[in-house]
Amino acid sequence: MKKRSVLLSRLLSVFLLVFLSCDSPEKTTEEKVSDIHEEILTLDSHADTPLMMMREGFDIGEYNDPHDGGGKIDFPRMFEGGLDAAFFAVYLSQGELTDRAIDRARERALNIYEMIHNALDEYSDMAGLALSSDDAYRLNEEGRLAIYLGLENGYPIGRDLAWVEKVYDLGTRYITLSHNRNNDICDSATDPDGPEHNGLSDFGVEVVKEMNRLGMIIDVSHISDEAFYDVIEVSKTPVAATHSNARALADVPRNMDDDMLLALKENGGVVQVTFVGPFVKEMEPNPERQAAFAELREKWGDYNELSDEEMDQVREEWQNINQKYPRELATVSDLVDHIDYIVDLIGVEHVGIGTDFDGGGALEDCFDVTEIENITFELYERGYTRDEIEKIWSGNFMRVFREVEEVARQWAGEKEEMAEVM
Repeated sequence: MKKRSVLLSRLLSVFLLVFLSCDSPEKTTEEKVSDIHEEILTLDSHADTPLMMMREGFDIGEYNDPHDGGGKIDFPRMFEGGLDAAFFAVYLSQGELTDRAIDRARERALNIYEMIHNALDEYSDMAGLALSSDDAYRLNEEGRLAIYLGLENGYPIGRDLAWVEKVYDLGTRYITLSHNRNNDICDSATDPDGPEHNGLSDFGVEVVKEMNRLGMIIDVSHISDEAFYDVIEVSKTPVAATHSNARALADVPRNMDDDMLLALKENGGVVQVTFVGPFVKEMEPNPERQAAFAELREKWGDYNELSDEEMDQVREEWQNINQKYPRELATVSDLVDHIDYIVDLIGVEHVGIGTDFDGGGALEDCFDVTEIENITFELYERGYTRDEIEKIWSGNFMRVFREVEEVARQWAGEKEEMAEVM
């Protein structure tokens, strides 16, 4: 009887195995990738979507057409593409280093912050302002998008250290220290007049220390090589290049060379690969497009000096040039080549994704946020595991964010202990 029971049990097990395998066929690669993309937290560390939000007729809470002036990101398309969190850049172009010009830049920055806050209030059912590393996960559990803020270009800080805390209180959790030209904080990687400070200025050193104290991530994209090494030396926290690539694959000053990447690893930081074509691969020259943009800049001069109405006209003319002289685009494969290179050089723990959507970022097969799963697919096809894909999409950046927060907590604790002793 016992042998018969064992036999019946085995036959039943075989039957159930066959039945279940017929009912649940093995998932396709596309299904496996979709599962991974859905399960993990996806984070874009740099999007210039506030530039779109300032355009008349654009509504961040509505579905916009990316091929008809609708930009790369809005809340409905974030849901469709599976992007859970994004840093919206409060971007200021670099103007003159005068009190009047800096006051104008501050006014423009405050207007942008107000616009973003108002949009998040209006669409609070879809998205919320994220202020800590944990907020992205909390908002994701609530079924809402996490919107972080970064200040792209420390220009509005001017020479007033109090403005670092001012923008922190407005929700800023990283500052890109400079943009395309030098400012009072540091030298830019691309200023045509060359370096002014030979790295960080003395004031820039104080800015870095203040950011450490407050718990702000230091963004080293756009800054000169010398300024990068100064930041690494001064900062007590890991840093992030929120939208930069590997210079070995695209030899432009905005990208990071091997020595910089190795220093970034030693610092514990992260480089977030970006979608901007010339930062991904060498592009064919487009003289007509370049001439049109040069003419636009010559026509309008310093954008910080323009009225809101004039800036609306600049954006319209900018969009017209983009449509008349479309850019050559890199591909997802080209982009993931940078991830592979960085992983081979410094490890999978030090790379992430910062699209620069709405600031020039776009790929042929990832044109807007609805197509970001194509990145996950390419990573999976190249052999990255689920855990590694999660690190690339958010885990590495969040590790840096948490370490930055911890240093700020330690600083606050030490200050409190000193106050009690005194």
